[in-house]
Amino acid sequence: MGTDRTAYTARHANRRRFLGAASGALAGVGLTACGGGEGDGGSGSGERSRATPSTPAPAEDDGPRPLYLGAYTSVAGGGDGIGLAAYEAADGRITGGRTVEGVPDPSYLAVHPDGRTLYAANEREEGAVTAVRLGDGEAPPRVLGTRPTGGSGTCHLSVHPSGRWLLSADYGSGSVAVHPVAADGALGAATDRVVHGSPRPGPGQDGPHAHQILTAPGGHVLAVDLGTDTVYTYRLDTRAGTLAETARTTVRAGAGPRHLTFHPSGRYAYLANELDDTVQVCAYDPRTGRLRPARPQPTGGSGPGTAYPANLAVTPDGRYAYLANRGPDTLVRYAVEAGGARLRLVDSVPAGGAFPRQIALSPSGRLLFAANQRSGTVSVHRVDAKSGELRPAGRPFTAPGASCALPR
Repeated sequence: MGTDRTAYTARHANRRRFLGAASGALAGVGLTACGGGEGDGGSGSGERSRATPSTPAPAEDDGPRPLYLGAYTSVAGGGDGIGLAAYEAADGRITGGRTVEGVPDPSYLAVHPDGRTLYAANEREEGAVTAVRLGDGEAPPRVLGTRPTGGSGTCHLSVHPSGRWLLSADYGSGSVAVHPVAADGALGAATDRVVHGSPRPGPGQDGPHAHQILTAPGGHVLAVDLGTDTVYTYRLDTRAGTLAETARTTVRAGAGPRHLTFHPSGRYAYLANELDDTVQVCAYDPRTGRLRPARPQPTGGSGPGTAYPANLAVTPDGRYAYLANRGPDTLVRYAVEAGGARLRLVDSVPAGGAFPRQIALSPSGRLLFAANQRSGTVSVHRVDAKSGELRPAGRPFTAPGASCALPR
């Protein structure tokens, strides 16, 4: 949609700064969305998360494992669709697979809990979500269909832990939507759509800009809105597929909250604020779904130009957190202290590419993947189990228009 994409981004000046011009199928079980470490998903029953900082990392074979790649397809030098690749769990080496074409601008990806269906956010003026049935053995992947969200610029999505609902966030319209998931993984028409009408947009914003939606520990659904500087808490009716707001947390005006990541304990979450280059530790009550943010702290970004934090990822044992910081194009390492209540800046290293839009840890936590949008690459870093130090793992993998890397 090249010309349509240009028109869309021209109407959203803040978004335009960050998008810019970007330069065999596998199945399994593991993380459920790009940017692993967003949360444990909860049970939907109101129970507290049982994970603790000492929770061991999941076992992971050293053989090849699936890696799903999101991309922008309608920008110059962009991708052709969803990439189905593989990586070696031992050393992080990525090998190419096939591409699922016919899926426009699949900028963010999520996998069904059963591991058989992949979902993509179609980040276009007419927002939509697409379901792809993953191949098994000789069977190729198959696009099951696309459903409109009713909004514009769909930039994030996640699957409810029950596997029965898909949640999506529309940046352009500042709205979130719910779609039912059929037994075969296909999507039905939206059962609900909520527009973030208040509070008023922050400084320099033209309206609400929903940037993330996820199921948090305890079963509440949280939506992060960059335009209103607010995180909204919803209760999902798992029979009707409707959202009811129960709380909201507003951070300082102009912060531009983009992405929320939970500590394995479920008692703390970390908020990346895109516009003022800060992160915030938030105490979280899984019973009520309420957040209590602490004072913002600088990301530690260095180098020329302005830094735009993208997202954080937390190791499975809860000891370290990493931030993708665009502009300086670095990966920032934090030591997690006080049981998750404090982030201490340790250092930063080059991301291995330009404009790391998203990062994710492998299920074991031994590898960190960065989707570098402007260089059109995915870089891999080994994670030292004791110190949390990051070390490059080979040469970056070419992935035009890279926007999301989902290791499984």
